[in-house]
Amino acid sequence: MYSFDGRVRYSECDEDGRLSLLGLVNYLQDCSTFQSQSLGIGLDFMAAHHFAWFISAWQIEIDELPRFFDPIVVSTWAYSMRRTQAGRCFTISSPEGRTYVQADSLWFVYDTEAKSPVRIPESQLAYAEDTPRLDLPPTKRKLEVEGPYRETRPVTIAEQHLDTNRHVNNAQYIQLACDALEELGEAFEPRRICVQYRQMALLGDLVAPRVHRWQDGACVDLSDGGERSYAVVRLSR
Repeated sequence: MYSFDGRVRYSECDEDGRLSLLGLVNYLQDCSTFQSQSLGIGLDFMAAHHFAWFISAWQIEIDELPRFFDPIVVSTWAYSMRRTQAGRCFTISSPEGRTYVQADSLWFVYDTEAKSPVRIPESQLAYAEDTPRLDLPPTKRKLEVEGPYRETRPVTIAEQHLDTNRHVNNAQYIQLACDALEELGEAFEPRRICVQYRQMALLGDLVAPRVHRWQDGACVDLSDGGERSYAVVRLSR
């Protein structure tokens, strides 16, 4: 297990002084990239070997959002490393062990030259460990989208949405979904967030959110305005 200590910064807070959802997901992905760097198989190593880790699904369970200046401990571990897919858990907690956030995620390795998924390289087995998966429901690889929907204003992908892989960062899709709910006046505080990533959105692409009602929350299909979907974000109360 890899962990790092932090403190909720003002720039990471929402209007109520609590850690924002964007800030929350950024802490999770920072933790996994910090682990990569600490093992010597981080950004430069992956660039030299022409591959990257891409996330295919999130399941994030929020018990409580820490507040501005609260000390936090962010942890991650890979509980499964199969031929083409890895499972990775995360937690955000207080130094005393109070759990704020639990998350599960599914990942795959992408060959940046061949432009296709590949088997997990042997070098990446450095992440393997015996820490078990969190006691969460199975993380779904596919989220169904059906029924009527309402559209919100399309968003043109700009540099601010991109990461080092030159595609939209996974946290930004969640923010786009939340922005769509805000535009419709239906924003709420989710307790569970599930995401399926389907296609990479790139600089200049148009993302057209379609908001569906879903049980005790909403399901936002981040489409291209046509038949393609970049990601599906399901938020539950």
